[in-house]
Amino acid sequence: MAKSVMIVDDAAFMRMKLKDILEKNGYSVVAEAQNGVEAIEKYKEVRPEIVTMDITMPEMDGIEALKGIKGIDANAKVVMCSAMGQQGMVMDAIRAGAADFIVKPFDTDRVIKALDKVI
Repeated sequence: MAKSVMIVDDAAFMRMKLKDILEKNGYSVVAEAQNGVEAIEKYKEVRPEIVTMDITMPEMDGIEALKGIKGIDANAKVVMCSAMGQQGMVMDAIRAGAADFIVKPFDTDRVIKALDKVI
């Protein structure tokens, strides 16, 4: 069975690109969210096996959303997505419980390796 993923990113284009990469590689995108608040609500509903989480978003950033999801499910597998130059934020995310991180623009091989590793 395909592994379930929720994509969290405020940019519709990035969600579309990531969804395309994941679905072509045997993953099932079961939910999408455009900010951290939405991510936490949708996580409660769908309980995906993996969450890809953008760091910089309006309303609630990815690190706060990561903490919120970890508060619901300590075993949640969250892979952070960051643009170049956000290393400090990536370290904060890892300390907050992120399983891995991928850098934008997305490289298909790196995305799939990261997700396969955390499953």
